[in-house]
Amino acid sequence: MIIVAAFFLIPMAFVAIRVADGPDGLATYFVILTNGRYLASLVQTLVMSAGVTISALVLCGVCGLFLVRNRFAGRNVITAMLTLPLSFPGTVVGFMVIMLAGRQGVIGSITDALFDEKLVFAYNISGLFIGYLYFSIPRVILAVMASAEKLDPQLEEAARSLGAPTWRVVKDVILPGLMPGLISSGAICFATAMGAFGTAFTLATDIDVLPMVIYTEFTRNANVAVAAALSIALGILTWVVLTAVRCLVGNAATPGTGGGA
Repeated sequence: MIIVAAFFLIPMAFVAIRVADGPDGLATYFVILTNGRYLASLVQTLVMSAGVTISALVLCGVCGLFLVRNRFAGRNVITAMLTLPLSFPGTVVGFMVIMLAGRQGVIGSITDALFDEKLVFAYNISGLFIGYLYFSIPRVILAVMASAEKLDPQLEEAARSLGAPTWRVVKDVILPGLMPGLISSGAICFATAMGAFGTAFTLATDIDVLPMVIYTEFTRNANVAVAAALSIALGILTWVVLTAVRCLVGNAATPGTGGGA
């Protein structure tokens, strides 16, 4: 309880007090829901976080299952490379995106040589999407590989012996077994993308995702009440998603659902 109070309850209480002490009082929450810029940043953050999560789940689901089921030269190196971003802070990830798709990046140099025009997308939402996806891959693939190792190959053999095509085996046997790991890692991926700041700050300060809006309201505009209200809204949204996922994982982990992480 001391740890929960020190790191969560007391800071959140002080943030809530900041909102109440603002010029609009508790109506500040209504302001952030009716202001076009704040609402647009909230929607853009939700959409981008959901897109990063879905992309990471699909990519890591295929790669993780392949790496668990196959033994070949260089397998450990590939696994290590996929988990390498765990050691990088968000600013380093943002710098790597700039080196890839910035004005002097690799993609820009190649397109300039081929088409006499640079393709630059590091400083907008596309570059941020790439950075968040790169940052999320290790968190998802480790959970997927842990779930894939617990799959029972005999269930797949039984399904194929009964005439099930490959897509039915994937749908009815493999996915249910991977689902707990996919759901739990997807929740972490979504929460990380919702609140990540370092990558967005490195790429551009005018990217309208919620963490950057909170930063600009607090530092540039000195609008502490709105920044506090947006922080609480971000925290509540993330908490609701994590709570819902925790309930789904609990239901998926009940006996007879095919195992999982």
